[in-house]
Amino acid sequence: MNSTNFVSMHLERLHLVNFKNYEEAEIELSSGINCFVGKNGAGKTNILDAVHYLSICKSYMNVIDRQNIRFDQPFFVLQGDWNKEETVVNIHCAVKNGSKKIFRRNKKEYEKLADHIGLYPAVMISPYDRDLISEGSELRRRWMDGIIAQFDRRYLEDIQKYAKVLQQRNALLKNMAEHRMFDRESIDVWNVQLSILAHKIHDKRKAFLEEFIPVFQKHYDSIGTSNEEVHLTYRSQLNDANMEQLLAQFEKKDAHSRYSNAGTHRDDLVFEIKGHPVKKFGSQGQQKSFIIALRLAQYEWLKGHLNTTPVLLLDDIFDKLDHSRVERLMKLVADNFFGQVLVTDTDEERVKNIFSKNALESKVFSVSDGAIEELSSVGGE
Repeated sequence: MNSTNFVSMHLERLHLVNFKNYEEAEIELSSGINCFVGKNGAGKTNILDAVHYLSICKSYMNVIDRQNIRFDQPFFVLQGDWNKEETVVNIHCAVKNGSKKIFRRNKKEYEKLADHIGLYPAVMISPYDRDLISEGSELRRRWMDGIIAQFDRRYLEDIQKYAKVLQQRNALLKNMAEHRMFDRESIDVWNVQLSILAHKIHDKRKAFLEEFIPVFQKHYDSIGTSNEEVHLTYRSQLNDANMEQLLAQFEKKDAHSRYSNAGTHRDDLVFEIKGHPVKKFGSQGQQKSFIIALRLAQYEWLKGHLNTTPVLLLDDIFDKLDHSRVERLMKLVADNFFGQVLVTDTDEERVKNIFSKNALESKVFSVSDGAIEELSSVGGE
């Protein structure tokens, strides 16, 4: 891909107040590579998470906002100056205990956070990504929904509405069970709404994955080893029946369990290698390659659909990858497939060696106990 076909975007400046372990910090970033080096626990990952927050309106590491506030403080503030096609926009985020989260664009508050999603995209590759393989289906649905929602605002509205309708239907099922009665008229009201939304969501997820899976397979082939056939399969009850049929089929079970057993909230993604689940049969190296391929495919999909080069956030991955995988990943960076990249590592010499091999502008920062210091520029002109 030639990056000149896309809108160039990077974060020029990042300002943190009371965010996680930072009392206050300000960083002037390179439009190319930014390396943050320091010991484990120094706060390197928190810098990447702050960028993720300014992009997606939430933390990558911890979705409970109050838990991202510095210990014994009542609030945190994040500010970033995003340069998009030479136009600089200030994004301000404030989170205060007991108050609504506030996001402002050039001092004007968004009516809905959804209006911000997708404007300044970022993709994180982190050791925590292994949870996509090891944890339950909710995490994989949330990952898929997060990608689609950055491109399709209507989809974001539909999944939010679906969650509310599902909550109401489940509350009704519980109420009916407690009163030992069945209210056909009331349940049908929620059934109609749930069916409409479920079909919309299923259609969007199916269309997304039809595009996404070949991109994922391409990236796995580029960073994995040969002769490893991988599959990503969309498992949904709606693949084989419509929602109205499913609701009728599960009506007695719903009444007994006091819970809605049919719908897109039961969807999952099945990750396989050589016909077997990656979770059980994939080696550590295969699982790492699988996750990185998922994230690179996410990056490419967002880049193509948003016509913008997302910021790539690489958290502590050089320590977790073998030399050949690092080389392949860095070749993508050197080919300028990515725009701005933020990297964390514990080894200053390693990142300098990795990035001095390409001609991209680079900066190296030292991180120690909530303090950030620029050490040097690497590569460049």
